[in-house]
Amino acid sequence: MDFATHVRLTGGALKNWFIAQCQDSLAVGVLWLIGLWILGVPWPPVWAVLAAMLQFVPHLGPVLGVIGPVFAATIKFGDWEHPLYVLMLYAVIAVVDGFLLQPYLMKRTARVPIWASILTPVVLGFLLPLWGVLLAPPLLAVVFAYRRRLTGQPSQPGFRPDS
Repeated sequence: MDFATHVRLTGGALKNWFIAQCQDSLAVGVLWLIGLWILGVPWPPVWAVLAAMLQFVPHLGPVLGVIGPVFAATIKFGDWEHPLYVLMLYAVIAVVDGFLLQPYLMKRTARVPIWASILTPVVLGFLLPLWGVLLAPPLLAVVFAYRRRLTGQPSQPGFRPDS
């Protein structure tokens, strides 16, 4: 392969990863919006947009996104139960996102197997504590794009050469 082919293959894989990340951020924002409206927390659209934008920062972003809604619930309701409900909502969204949404979107858009998108960030997180977790999703997209190229599999989801 020449250099232009490597750039095109890597760029396409990173584009697919970015699309999957945008879809994941949008889904997380919608989950936050629905959950915060149900809980009656003030300004749910603001917190949902903030959570969606912070979703691009792995592991630290979602934690930063929960601070605003917790303080808003504390100020509005003045008790400990409503902030606890917001933290429970955060836990549910984190589990749904980490084990269902992200792996599914990476499989559908970037064509990364679900097992790899769950296992690789954990392994790289142990080997390179901060950088491994940050780089795992885009690195997986590039590795599996090269793997598809080497094995002769189609690069586009849903592509069938016989049709």
